[in-house]
Amino acid sequence: QLKLVESGGGLVQPGGSLRLSCVASGDGDSLDNYGVAWFRQAPGKEREWIACISGTGNSVEHIDSVKDRFTLSRDNAGNAVWMQMNKLEPEDTGVYYCAADSGGAILCAYGYSNMDYWGSGTPVTVSS
Repeated sequence: QLKLVESGGGLVQPGGSLRLSCVASGDGDSLDNYGVAWFRQAPGKEREWIACISGTGNSVEHIDSVKDRFTLSRDNAGNAVWMQMNKLEPEDTGVYYCAADSGGAILCAYGYSNMDYWGSGTPVTVSS
């Protein structure tokens, strides 16, 4: 059982930035060879897929609304995945979840949500 923990959320003004982290926190846990996706659930809405990165880091996908603002990266040791979020908008408000896919080592699939492990989320509020 892989335990994922997100962090880095908070309150930010429109136009600001946040960097979310997703780490495998259990003893011996690692994100190595897992594809990782980020999901967002806005207030009153269903959870939506927004971006993913493969285990190698060479395959990255985003929804159009974040493509030029959010950047995914991961460390080679397989310990963490980050999502740098710039030019944040009120519409980006929500709880952000990371999730791991054992089948995503080489490629991550746009919109794929049948993930193996989920974190508990970190809230992001974009408001002036």
